[in-house]
Amino acid sequence: MAAIAVDAGTTMIKAVGYDDAGIETVVVRLPTAVGHPHPGWAEQDMDSVWNAVAAGIRSVATQLEGTIDFLAITGQGDGSWLVDSDGNPTGPAVLWNDGRAGAIVEQWRGEGILDETFATNGSLTFAGLPNAILAWFSQHDPQRLRSSAASLTCDGYLFLKLTGVAAVDGSDGAAPFLDIRSKEYAPGLFAAYDLAWARDLMPDVLADSDRTRPLAPAAASEVGLPAGTPVVMSSYDIASTSIGAGAVLPGQACSILGTTLCTEVVIDRIDTTGAPAGLTVALGIDGRYLRALPTLAGGEVIQWACAMLNCATPAEFTELAARSAPGAEGLIFLPYLSPAGERAPFLDPQARGSFLGLSLAHGRAELARAVLEGLTFVIRDCLEAAGPAPTELRVCGGGADNAMWLGLIATMTGIPVRRLADAEVGARGAFLVGLAATGGAASVEEAVAAHVRIDASHEPSAADSGFYDRLYTDFLTLREDARRSWPVLARLRADSRVSL
Repeated sequence: MAAIAVDAGTTMIKAVGYDDAGIETVVVRLPTAVGHPHPGWAEQDMDSVWNAVAAGIRSVATQLEGTIDFLAITGQGDGSWLVDSDGNPTGPAVLWNDGRAGAIVEQWRGEGILDETFATNGSLTFAGLPNAILAWFSQHDPQRLRSSAASLTCDGYLFLKLTGVAAVDGSDGAAPFLDIRSKEYAPGLFAAYDLAWARDLMPDVLADSDRTRPLAPAAASEVGLPAGTPVVMSSYDIASTSIGAGAVLPGQACSILGTTLCTEVVIDRIDTTGAPAGLTVALGIDGRYLRALPTLAGGEVIQWACAMLNCATPAEFTELAARSAPGAEGLIFLPYLSPAGERAPFLDPQARGSFLGLSLAHGRAELARAVLEGLTFVIRDCLEAAGPAPTELRVCGGGADNAMWLGLIATMTGIPVRRLADAEVGARGAFLVGLAATGGAASVEEAVAAHVRIDASHEPSAADSGFYDRLYTDFLTLREDARRSWPVLARLRADSRVSL
């Protein structure tokens, strides 16, 4: 037995080959470009994404020994990947971190619609969800809608290209139109957003027990696999990553240290009575869900800091941060750098980052330390919003390679941190879902028990935990003070653009 799993991320396509023992033996990574044609916009050329995925699969297939039993797909979530009746893109995909529909979301919030719909859907709408994007198109580009037959997700588009079937997984389709309890489209949600017409653009939802379709002949020639090879639509990337990390039981938690910082806790009961925040999505295992808090700014903040502080790599950046004492000599950093604002654990399209307490006494090391601590406080903030504290936090993504940061996360959250052995945990999760879907394992839980391994552990530092508890309280206080400036800064940005 051998298998290939693809995790189509926002900026990187990862194609992974597994041998007959389920060991990650071949990893191919191909970059993909994100376009920003206007301030706050984030788009991708859909054909380019498909070409990268096909190339990645072909490359793995040529290196992997044995007959390939199945191909599993996961990918970035949310956004709107519009295609026509022939399955061809009608323009670029609008991504999860696109902010063009921010004003529409704010109008919905002012009208109480976001609170109303959270009770049914369990997810707090933000500008990068399909409802907001489709509403924007209806106002600004109705011709795009008239030429489109379906609004898909990234892995839905890839599944269409591979099998000819337009569909969505129950996790990827959860926000914003599914009743989270029944996993069916809810007419009341379409009506709440005045988008009843958008129901015709929504693809069928595949059940957890019905994820597999045969590879179409046209796609087979592109990816280098035999026609008819089972193609499995896994749960979308944050859910597949939770599975790949082994976080599948209620109370287990996972944090993806990637483009987004996505912190998620597994639950088995839906509760939408609290303050609306984040997402509630099906995990891909019957009766299990994720309370997921995916931020809009994550690993990109570290890349930005590397450029600003003249650090060649993230490792060099964290080495610089380590030269400063905890607390960065009184410097606090609010890491809300996304042009689309922030979506978790609070929603504010006007959110912006800042250094607080900066003086001539601070140097590059203190700036680096403050950035890393600010990002880590966001992880703690999201964990607390997700529910009761877990007993451990499993981590993955590019940031999980940084031992210094993992130790800081353990200390600043007070929770032991476990790093996974696999290089590509999202792809591992897709592989495990694929095993269960094709009969290679009796259940996803059985597949997890057989194939998920911990590589390293980091325990909280008792010496620093109390200090960081106090600093976290100060971080939240200073953020609330800064929020009063965000509308003023939004006006200044708007005036600046007008003057240009």
